[in-house]
Amino acid sequence: MGDALRSAEGTHVTAPVIGVLALQGDVREHLAALAAVGAQARPVRRPAELDAVDGLVIPGGESTTISKMVELFELREPIDKRIAAGMPVYGSCAGMIMLAAEVLDGRPDQRGFDGIAMTVRRNAFGRQVDSFEAPVEINGIDGGPLHAVFIRAPWVERVGPDVEVLGTVTEGPAAGRIVAVRQNNLLATSFHPELTHDRRLHAYFVNLVRHAR
Repeated sequence: MGDALRSAEGTHVTAPVIGVLALQGDVREHLAALAAVGAQARPVRRPAELDAVDGLVIPGGESTTISKMVELFELREPIDKRIAAGMPVYGSCAGMIMLAAEVLDGRPDQRGFDGIAMTVRRNAFGRQVDSFEAPVEINGIDGGPLHAVFIRAPWVERVGPDVEVLGTVTEGPAAGRIVAVRQNNLLATSFHPELTHDRRLHAYFVNLVRHAR
């Protein structure tokens, strides 16, 4: 769609610039998905690159590795400050763990951003061989359930009063488990929408960034 979008009145508005934390994980897939729904998508590895974006995606990957790399690349304090200032952030899988206020079964030295008032259980659905796919209805997203891909995924065990539950697993032994939440400008899912061709969740986040601007 390019760097500008045409509004209903015929004027051009600048597309939001959304970064993907490019330290480890599904970076390329998120960049492609964001670009497909009209964002200017950029990798973020340095504080100066973070300063240039309107929103940030923390991708799936390995949460302990991402935590260590955030420290190595001196991004901890800059991201904390941007979250406190209201920057929209979306975390998928490991990104959900990074946004949680409390993580169960994590490493003692693992640190996240304490953004969403939720308790997340790391690798709750099992190991890599226990990966699965399932339909998940997401509140606020029309068009039927999303085809959700779960890979060594967390789930949410508890949420605070300000957290909106957007989606739960509806089938199988994990039915009822919370897998999508939102708190103000922070969005998180247990699953990987970047690994499917359904771009509705990325479009939802891009619209969240637009409204925040």
